[in-house]
Amino acid sequence: MISVRRRLWCIRHKLEALALQQQGESTQVSSGEYDLVVIGGGTAGLTAAGFAAWLGARVALVEKTRIGGDCTWTGCVPSKALLRAAQVAHTARTAARFGVQTGPVIVDMAQVRASVQQAIQDVYQHETPAALEREGVSVVIGPPRFVGSRAVQVGQQTLAAKKFILATGARPFIPAISGLNTVPFITYEQVFDLESLPLRLLIIGAGPVGMELAQAFQRLGAQVTVIGKQVLPRMDREAAALVETVLAREGVQFVEALATAVRLEGDEVVVQAGERVYRGDRLLVAAGRAPNVDGLELERAGVRYTEAGIQVDRNLRTSAPNIYAAGDCVGGYQFTHFAGWQAFVAVRNALLPFAVKGFSDVVPWTLFTDPEAAHVGLTEAQAQHVYGSEACVTRRELARVDRAVSDGQTDGFIKIVHTRAGKVLGATIVAPRAGETITEFALALTLRLDAETLAKAIHVYPTYASGVQLVLADIAFEKALSGPTGRLLRTLARRG
Repeated sequence: MISVRRRLWCIRHKLEALALQQQGESTQVSSGEYDLVVIGGGTAGLTAAGFAAWLGARVALVEKTRIGGDCTWTGCVPSKALLRAAQVAHTARTAARFGVQTGPVIVDMAQVRASVQQAIQDVYQHETPAALEREGVSVVIGPPRFVGSRAVQVGQQTLAAKKFILATGARPFIPAISGLNTVPFITYEQVFDLESLPLRLLIIGAGPVGMELAQAFQRLGAQVTVIGKQVLPRMDREAAALVETVLAREGVQFVEALATAVRLEGDEVVVQAGERVYRGDRLLVAAGRAPNVDGLELERAGVRYTEAGIQVDRNLRTSAPNIYAAGDCVGGYQFTHFAGWQAFVAVRNALLPFAVKGFSDVVPWTLFTDPEAAHVGLTEAQAQHVYGSEACVTRRELARVDRAVSDGQTDGFIKIVHTRAGKVLGATIVAPRAGETITEFALALTLRLDAETLAKAIHVYPTYASGVQLVLADIAFEKALSGPTGRLLRTLARRG
């Protein structure tokens, strides 16, 4: 059975693909050769292989180690399970503000780890080689290397195909910090295997991974110090500042400086940053990710790449005409949902006629701290740069959203970036469940819906989305009541 994650992505393309398939020629090939070989068994690879099999293509999926990739084993799934455990601990500690008394909160890190691993297994059961074989995907486990543009070797087996899709993902980026290679440290690949809670956790990197894990471990009982030149550098500055404020209030310490040296003193890891040193019993390096391009012998296939990723054109085709690439290995956005979307496009373009663009300006994303911070489209600064004085911002604090007040979670805001005419340019939301709420704006940008159109839809009350409707209504009212039209409406209202 196709996993929920891939089934959702598949719905969007099924009707289009069915129509195009009827126009295209048969893809049947001689025995022993595949229509498509997908290299990489993470989100992009799973999506590509599943979609190709649904189209009726003969497809093989090659994975170096284990099916599922970062998202299942070391990223989305375990991190959200860990954040959930941390949220439960935090809720128990702060329950008194709701009139609920609890005893001392005890965190059993071994049990937390077990619950995280169970979440992984629950997702993985739909991604096992056996499950994929039932969907019509041949699975080959082992490190692949190209022996030409139409064949890869995996161990003693050679797989020939008319088309290939590279979906090799990315790995933790390890910065060039003096002494780092001489001390024990962990990345997101090992952090979810910890069976004991660090007393003092040092985190190098203040991006999304660093911030999510910082809040999780602080709430579980560690003292966390985050070291980075800037907190959440790619996020709307107001949203980044608010997230930092919330985490600092919970006890996370922030050092806005670059780590320049690391050393080991006894059982302590010592990090030099600026003029000071910081000590801990665990060091987590969360300095970003780097595309996986090594070991594939891409040169033999004529595929060009750099440290930034595999080079592709607007349709995701590499420098080898029969080889495409999708997801994190291409560089750019490092989001599971974007990788899955690109994988569908890559399969469509590889197997069906009339290629479509494999990049989008409408890519929503979410930081899964508490509160969440979600964004899509242009930021306030970007809109001002592009539209000048025509760019406007309308916002509402969560303290004026009834559901947030009822929940006692008023840290946050809803900010919509738009033109004076009401065209939606982007949105940033800092709130519980912001990742769900932002989808409304992703749809608006995709379908080019303006604020007035969105405001007409009745939103359920009391929800965080009802706060969105209030902001949209403010934009629509401002447009309607401005200029001559506004003066006429006011006159009619007084006479009524």
